[in-house]
Amino acid sequence: MRIVQFVGALLCLLGAPAAAQVIPPPLPAPIVQILPIAPVATPPPIASTKPAPLHETAADALTEDAQEYARQFSVPIAEARSRLVAQEASVTTTDAIADAYRDRLAGIAIEHRPTYRIQVYLTGTEPVADQRVVVGRFSVPVQFRTGARVTRDRVIWAMTNRQAAIRAALRSPPGMGLDPRTGELVITIGSLDARDGIDVIRQRIEGIAGVPVQVRAVDHVDVNLAVEGGARVEGVDPGDGKRYLCTSGFAVTDGTRDAITTAAHCVDELSYRDRTGTLVALPFVAQWGWGYRDVQINASPERLEPTFFADTAKTRVRSVTGTRSRASTRAGDFVCHRGERTGYSCAVVQLTDFAPAGDLCGGACLPTWVAVAGPTCKGGDSGSPVFTGTTALGIVKGASYRRDGSCAFYFYMAVDYLPEGWAILRLPQTPGLARPNR
Repeated sequence: MRIVQFVGALLCLLGAPAAAQVIPPPLPAPIVQILPIAPVATPPPIASTKPAPLHETAADALTEDAQEYARQFSVPIAEARSRLVAQEASVTTTDAIADAYRDRLAGIAIEHRPTYRIQVYLTGTEPVADQRVVVGRFSVPVQFRTGARVTRDRVIWAMTNRQAAIRAALRSPPGMGLDPRTGELVITIGSLDARDGIDVIRQRIEGIAGVPVQVRAVDHVDVNLAVEGGARVEGVDPGDGKRYLCTSGFAVTDGTRDAITTAAHCVDELSYRDRTGTLVALPFVAQWGWGYRDVQINASPERLEPTFFADTAKTRVRSVTGTRSRASTRAGDFVCHRGERTGYSCAVVQLTDFAPAGDLCGGACLPTWVAVAGPTCKGGDSGSPVFTGTTALGIVKGASYRRDGSCAFYFYMAVDYLPEGWAILRLPQTPGLARPNR
């Protein structure tokens, strides 16, 4: 028996609505909470074997993502395909720009309207000549904008080292992030703090952080997401004896063992329910859920393939061919995730240096999370894979919901932060090899 891909979201159930981006007046105070895990009944065995999922090629994956891009941005499929190819091909260029202008860099962002282009924001007034990224017949302008107030590095330092003081200066722990287009520290507050006045709050936080601050009053709740199923993974909580459902993200290896990733807030000892309905034990290895991580690893008794479900119906799998770090991810990147509650969906990255509000990381979260625009996220998506094409980006942790229950954005842990010694399984670059590179 072979266990293939595990996809989705291992999560401890937290359900209530969360974050919003609705400007007051008036707004109720934001609530950050983690709700109890929800048990599920033990399901009956599956009577018949489900057919094996089809394997998508890289071209299939590109076409699927391009169809979603074309729908969202109202461009022809051919244009959408060219833009997504250019998005991947331009990573080396923007990495080189970030390195060359590190002392001046405020941020890099991709714009989709009115035309597709890359914007680089720098401090100072010394101009930099525009560039172009040429991919086949498609050409992407790279435009440099000067006048940003401070560098990205300085804002991240302030979020990391002044976070405790900033939280102490407000009634509720705020969300924090870097606006790559202005070089400002973005602080999101609820109505309790907003009563003091936006300008008063801004001046107060600027005095603490030592960087320019942009205050956004929003009605929101940031939460971890809930335990639900995808490729079925189950476990019994020894505390209450109840069974809980989870799903998984990417297949990983430490060089000797194959395993799956999930979110850290799930039952430790898990079993995978395969296509015949048989439960296969996935022994608990370890979990990391503090500050900048939310990941659990459970070992597989068999060798795994470097695949994950991407489609909503879970009839097709994609092979992982590469990974991309948080440092190489840009605001505006078009990325996708496949959650058990929401299925397959795609949206643009909002912030690449984000610290969720509240105490969702065993305390305050560090500014290492990537926030992606809604409207598609629900409890049950946590732990799900985030990807573009066949490139793995990260694992969903939680989301921010509006008071009406709609999804404002979700946030994920980048693949950079897998525990030491573990790497995502992926197809080899050398043709003809059957096993992933280790």
